[in-house]
Amino acid sequence: MLVRFFSTAAKSVLTPTGLLCCSITLWLGTAGIGVAMLLGSRADAYDRAVQNASNLTLVLERDIQRSIELYDLSLRAVAEGAADPGLMSLTPKLRHQALFDRAATARYLGPITVLNSKGDLLVSSDDAPMKRNERTNWTSLPDHSSVTDSGLYISRPYVSTAAGNTLVIALARRITRPDGASVGTVVGRLDVDYYHDLLDGLSIGPGGTVAVFETDGTLIARLPYDRGMVGRSLAKTAVFGRIMTGTQGAFAGTASIDGVRRLYVYRRLAGLPMVVEVAPAMSEVFADWWSRARWFAMLMTVFTAVKGAGTWMLVTQLRQRQRTEAALRRMAQRDALTGLDNRGTLDKIMATEWRRARRKGAPLSLLFIDIDNFKAYNDCYGHQAGDEALKAVAQSVSTSITRPCDHVARYGGEEFVVVLPETGTAGALCVAERVRRAIEDLQVEHVKSPFGYVTVSIGVSTTGAPGTVDVRTLVKAADEAVYVAKGMGRNRVCAGRHHDAQPVSSSADSPLTQGVIDMHDAAPAGTANQATRHAAPARNADLIPG
Repeated sequence: MLVRFFSTAAKSVLTPTGLLCCSITLWLGTAGIGVAMLLGSRADAYDRAVQNASNLTLVLERDIQRSIELYDLSLRAVAEGAADPGLMSLTPKLRHQALFDRAATARYLGPITVLNSKGDLLVSSDDAPMKRNERTNWTSLPDHSSVTDSGLYISRPYVSTAAGNTLVIALARRITRPDGASVGTVVGRLDVDYYHDLLDGLSIGPGGTVAVFETDGTLIARLPYDRGMVGRSLAKTAVFGRIMTGTQGAFAGTASIDGVRRLYVYRRLAGLPMVVEVAPAMSEVFADWWSRARWFAMLMTVFTAVKGAGTWMLVTQLRQRQRTEAALRRMAQRDALTGLDNRGTLDKIMATEWRRARRKGAPLSLLFIDIDNFKAYNDCYGHQAGDEALKAVAQSVSTSITRPCDHVARYGGEEFVVVLPETGTAGALCVAERVRRAIEDLQVEHVKSPFGYVTVSIGVSTTGAPGTVDVRTLVKAADEAVYVAKGMGRNRVCAGRHHDAQPVSSSADSPLTQGVIDMHDAAPAGTANQATRHAAPARNADLIPG
């Protein structure tokens, strides 16, 4: 079973359609594998970009938190001291030492100042003289009542005149006495240049950005740096809206500032009203992937062209081979001159029809047709004319046989055989007479014939007669009937041996005696025309009309 399956599969593949289907399947498989690998590679590129950006946001988060936490510790210490009435009643020098002894100092950290409940400046870590209207430098700083007891207030960026007109953000804490009363505010400032310098050394590719902004949407710093962008509100942008949906995450979006599509990876700073965002451009994220995709597309184009050309040549050659094989099969099954089935095909057909007749119990008849005086015709007119006569007779016989199940073949030389399945003797005689008359009506000139034109003698045999036990005996009976017909003058039909007397006919113009001929008995002369008129007008009534 397995061998038969593989044999059938191989035959199905080795056809133009099968080869084309296999070629398309192979191409689709190759393309599918390549596309799957590209999609996997694209997902890897995206995940790798998210991972790199996440690591960078984590580093920025820790640096900013550490810097603000250190400064906040100084603010806490000053707030605790300022809440002590005794400390605040000391001389200015001692009070300054006590309040700001633990105050952090660094490049980007401004002086720490203490404001009373009215917002007036009480003391500052800076030794420069203070003025009562100094609070106007912190226009973004709310009243001390807006600062929560446990929270650190971070203002929006503003220009500080005290810091030389530089951009700063204010950090403030409330001063609360042990009884819970609020007595003022401790304020420090952080230079925005800290964020600028922190981001300035980063490299995330062309079109990428890094930004730090507050949770209300106020931009503190952005890479690439633009001083005019500091303090701008991004609260109404689509990107900011998505960022505020979680504490950290990643998504693709288009920036409202420059219209570039980027991969936004963000992280909200724990305990601080700030968000850090790293956004490489999508074109940079997939730059290497696009390079691989272009190479794959070029290779697939070349592969498709080569494979298509190869498949087309194979299909063309296979079709040519099939046409050649079909022609050879036709040549093996057909007679080259007449186009009828040849002797080998006839043997197969007769064997098949014999078995079918035995199985169904139906009659099978055979017509053996022989051209009269054909050797004399060839001698007189030449072999080329003889070939033309053979083709004319073959065409006439084929035209006279009307049923699809009937078969006409060239038996050899000037002999033809007609196989008539499911046809009895009477029906076969009727068909034979129709064939004889059709050839006679051709009126092919034959001066060596007593009739003056080409005629045939036909022998008929049918299964069921005594002695007809196989195909060979059926053919032999029809062949013997032909010889009897020739012996009786040619141009006539004769039934085979062991049949009941059957009507036969001859040409009306024949000078020979006409009559009913059987291989055992001969009817009286002059009865042929009457016998012909009373012959069965069709094949046996219980059979398919021929």
